[in-house]
Amino acid sequence: MEKKISCCGLDCATCDARIATVANDNVLREQTAEKWRVQFSPAITAEMINCTGCRQPGAKFVHCETCEIRNCVKAKGFETCGDCSEMETCQIVANVHKHVPEAVENLKSLN
Repeated sequence: MEKKISCCGLDCATCDARIATVANDNVLREQTAEKWRVQFSPAITAEMINCTGCRQPGAKFVHCETCEIRNCVKAKGFETCGDCSEMETCQIVANVHKHVPEAVENLKSLN
């Protein structure tokens, strides 16, 4: 499967929201919403589960508009955090990289 690397290094190709959007799978949208309500916010609904990927054209999950990481990358004119010389010491993306170390490897593989 081809990777779709987000601004922070996560692989959007493996994200349930993107998979549900591309496949137009309402069952997976509801399952994802249920899981994300517990993990992130009780306000998430199945209707919100529409995203083609952080850096891909098309629909974005509601969080993308306020994502501090994505907004920082865009403000600096970069494609990803991997383009930034401060990536390895950056506190904005540190939590993602702490919990998903393969995100760093994904970013490094783009260069």
